[in-house]
Amino acid sequence: MPNKSFPIVVFLMALLLAGCYSHGPRHSGAFPYRATFSQRQLDSLSFASTHHYSQGYNFVVRGDSIELIKQQPEELLSHLPTDSFAIRKHEHVVVADIRKLPNDTVDSIWVQLATADYRFGWVRESKMIKKVVPDDPISQFISTFSDVHLLIFLIVIVLFSLFYLVRKISSRNAHIVHFNDIRSFYPTLLCLLVACSAALYALIQMYAPEVWQHFYYHPTLNPFSQPPIMEVFLVSVWLMLIVGLAAVDDARHQLPAGEALLYTAGLAAVCAFDYIVFSLTTLYYIGVPLFFVYLWYALRQYYRHSRYIYICGNCGALLRRKGRCPQCGMMNE
Repeated sequence: MPNKSFPIVVFLMALLLAGCYSHGPRHSGAFPYRATFSQRQLDSLSFASTHHYSQGYNFVVRGDSIELIKQQPEELLSHLPTDSFAIRKHEHVVVADIRKLPNDTVDSIWVQLATADYRFGWVRESKMIKKVVPDDPISQFISTFSDVHLLIFLIVIVLFSLFYLVRKISSRNAHIVHFNDIRSFYPTLLCLLVACSAALYALIQMYAPEVWQHFYYHPTLNPFSQPPIMEVFLVSVWLMLIVGLAAVDDARHQLPAGEALLYTAGLAAVCAFDYIVFSLTTLYYIGVPLFFVYLWYALRQYYRHSRYIYICGNCGALLRRKGRCPQCGMMNE
C-alpha cells in the first residue's frame, strides 16, 4: 500500500525548489543596469569602509565628558566666537553628520553628534574616538577588557591568586591543572585554548588591525559571517565556553564540593595567567614559539600525571601506573 503522505512531500519539495530558483536580474537594453550614486554618497561609503562607522551610527560616552561646539567647525577654525556644551559619561549619542576640512591642521575629520534630548554639536574625530564606545554590549566588553588599567589589575590579582593557591595546594595535596589534575582532559584543553586564543588575538591586532576594527564596530557572535582569521578566533571563543563548562562539570563530579571550588578557582587563575602571558608576549614576537613550548609541556604533564590507563583488578579503581592500588592495597602487575 503506497504511503499517502508521499505525494504531499513531493509537492512541498517541488515548491521549495521552485522558490529557491532565481532567474537573475533582468535588464532592458544592451547594457546592464548600474546603480548611480552621488558624490556625497560615494564619500560616505568610502568613509565607512575606512573608519568603520558612518552617519546614523550609535555611540556611548565612556570616558570623561565630551565638549561639543554648537556652531559650524569653520567658525571655530576662523577664530570666531562659539558656544559649547558637554555630554556626560554613559550618555547615548548618534552620528548626525561627518565633514572633512582639509584646512584643519589638528584633525581634518569633524563629526556632528546628536544627543537623546535633540542637542547637536561638532567635535574632532580624534577627540571623539578616545571617549566613546559603540553602543553594543560586545563592543563595550571588548573595550573594558582591553583597558590597560584592567590588565594591570588582572596581573596583580592573578599573581596573588597563584601564590595563594600554590600554598594551599602544597599543604593539602589538592588538585590543580598541569600538576595534580583530575581524570579529565578538558582542563588542559581549556588552558591550551585560552593560550591559543590570546596569541591569535594579539596576531590579529598586529597584522590585521582593520579586520579587528571592523569587528569592534560591527561585532557578532556568529563566526561564519566573518573573514577567515576572525572566524577562527570566534570559533576558539565558543570552544572555550563549551570546554570550560565541561571542565567544571567534570570537577564537580570527581571532587567534593569544597575541593571542586578550589580546583575551579585554580583553573581560572591559570587561564587568566595564560591570557596575560600569551597576549603580551605575542606582541613582542615570542608568543607563538612560547605557545608550542607550552603545548608540549601541557600534553606531557597530562599524559605523565593525569592519564589513568589501568584499572585495579580487585576494586576497579583507576590507576595511572601498575603497582599497589591506593584504594584497596592490592598489588597490580
